[in-house]
Amino acid sequence: MAVDTIDALSRVPLLAEMERTQLERLARSFRERRFDAAQVVTREGEEGAGFFVIVEGVAAVTVRGETRRELGPGDAFGEMALIDRGPRSATVIAETGLLCLALSPWDFRAFVEENPSVAWSLLETMAARLRAADAHHDH
Repeated sequence: MAVDTIDALSRVPLLAEMERTQLERLARSFRERRFDAAQVVTREGEEGAGFFVIVEGVAAVTVRGETRRELGPGDAFGEMALIDRGPRSATVIAETGLLCLALSPWDFRAFVEENPSVAWSLLETMAARLRAADAHHDH
């Protein structure tokens, strides 16, 4: 069964503000990636190259060996890696077989350069995350 990439992407908060035509353009840059249960998708501390949207399955997010949360269909991870290629902040492990849509930083950069309005919604999303992280650290 073919994945409805546009439908999957439209449910991701980071991308939800995009116009349909932009989503359609971005959807063409995503590739399907499958992971088996127990397979590591990203490893904490390693350089990240890619953003993932889960279409089917469940994954666990761990930080320093401690499970932080579970991700399921519609959840996304790795958006920071689209921007700075820095080390992964968490390990993501497939708990079941996973079907993901994956986007590389270079494809994303080309898309943002063609669609500058997307950059603004990304900045707003990143700012909200930073504020939430700062508030979390203050307690």
